[in-house]
Parts: sequence; structure tokens; C-alpha cells
Amino acid sequence: MANKVLIVDDDNRNIFALKAVLKAKGYQCLSAPGAEEGIHMLANNPEIGVVLMDMMMPGMDGYEAMAKMNSDPVLKHIPVIAVTAQAMLGDRERCLEAGAVGYVSKPINVEELTKLLTEYV
Repeated sequence: MANKVLIVDDDNRNIFALKAVLKAKGYQCLSAPGAEEGIHMLANNPEIGVVLMDMMMPGMDGYEAMAKMNSDPVLKHIPVIAVTAQAMLGDRERCLEAGAVGYVSKPINVEELTKLLTEYV
């Protein structure tokens, strides 16, 4: 069973905080500082069950990363939960249209995130 959570975020503080919260809830976590690294990790770690994807990153952003995942027959089945500081009208819809299965805005509501994760891990 794929039970690990991959956190893709360019801010180490976000990774640290998410890992601490998720480990306390019993999740195993991996992290990547950017989308390219995240996609590489997904390809090499079949036990990853869900991705928490920061949408705004330098280089390849979360939207591009999801498009790349969706075009890969091995990766397109891995659910992505969009994590973003953008909480403007339409951002949630844009993330879901890009292929995310869920959306959480920063600062993260841990109960909301945990509820989403239980559906996929």
C-alpha cells in the first residue's frame, strides 16, 4: 500500500512544519525542494500515496508539475493536494481544474488537511 506523503515546497519552514504535524498523525513523509525533484522522487518511490504540492515555486510551479504528472502513465494516478498561499477567488477551482484532488490554503488548517489525506493514504 502506498502510504507515504511527498511534500513539495520551496520553503524549508513549510516542509518542516508539515512534516512535524503529519508525523505526529502517523504519516511517513518525504520532501522535495522543487517540482523537478518531486517528480523524480515520485518516479523512484512507488510507496508515495499522495503529494502535497506547493503551487507557487520558482522554476517549475505546481501547475506545470501536475501537467507533467498527468501526462505520465505511472504518475497520473497519484493524487495531488494543492497547497498554496493564494487564496483568491478562483484559485481553488484553478488548482482542481489543473488536476488536484484537493486544495488547502496557507496557513494550513491541520484538521482540513488530515481529513483530505485520510481519503487518499
